[in-house]
Amino acid sequence: MNIAILSKGPGNYSTKRLKEEAEARGHKVWVINYAKCYITLEQGRPLVHYKGQEVKDIDVIIPRISSAITRYGSAIVRQFEMQNIPTVTSSIAIVRSRDKQRSMQLLAKSGVGIPKTVFARETADFEGVLEQVGGAPVIIKVARGTHGNGVVLAETRKAALAVMQAFFVEEVNFLVQEFIEESAGVDIRAFVVNGKVVASMIRQSLDDDFRSNLHQGGEGLAVKLTVEERKTAQKAAKAMGLSVCGVDMMRSERGPLVLEVNSSPGFGIEKVTSRNVAAPIIEYAEMIAKAGRRKDRVGA
Repeated sequence: MNIAILSKGPGNYSTKRLKEEAEARGHKVWVINYAKCYITLEQGRPLVHYKGQEVKDIDVIIPRISSAITRYGSAIVRQFEMQNIPTVTSSIAIVRSRDKQRSMQLLAKSGVGIPKTVFARETADFEGVLEQVGGAPVIIKVARGTHGNGVVLAETRKAALAVMQAFFVEEVNFLVQEFIEESAGVDIRAFVVNGKVVASMIRQSLDDDFRSNLHQGGEGLAVKLTVEERKTAQKAAKAMGLSVCGVDMMRSERGPLVLEVNSSPGFGIEKVTSRNVAAPIIEYAEMIAKAGRRKDRVGA
């Protein structure tokens, strides 16, 4: 089978692990820097070009799209979909996952537990926004961001009003979320492949930072999920339309609350848990490739 891994970093751990597992199973693998691809739009002939050559004879693609260039990366994935080439992660699901407001809407509609959230842009009713989430302390986030960037803990009413005022002046879309005190600095990452949780870890900040992301210096430890947490992770992945994802949750007094669903999760969880997450992704890629090229149903 011919597999194309769409990745800007052919030397990063996640990409190397996918390539390693695919080749171990006898597949041919191409790592394609999607940022250097270009597409040709013509009636009935959707083409992708890379290094001056048309990309063809691909059986399945595995997108590893960076949040920094989601729009362009998802367009490249979309071009392969227009050729009816199976993809482990659909273009529309990638776009959904990178929009925090859209993600929260989808999760809430699907009955997934989430922190109480207010989405705003130009409202000056800051007091009303604070009241909706139970008052300070609150978490304030820019609507797009990753690895814990663009996230602020406003511990007092005065601090929260100042941050919202700054976003208001700059006309930045932002979210205000209730602060879950019992889970401060701790969250759970569940790695989901094809509807199953294949690995899970708990992440703890090493200092007084309220963020637990490994990219922010957090420490990961293997953890066994409760039945409710496992079902929540699976439900969140399904709500987002993601066959491969990392679901970030908090433990709260009212049960697990989903913070984010990552469409291109890192493989650091392998090192923490000693669980192989690359293999089930390749197995899933094999499954959808064997199902054959299907009529494009993804939509714009």
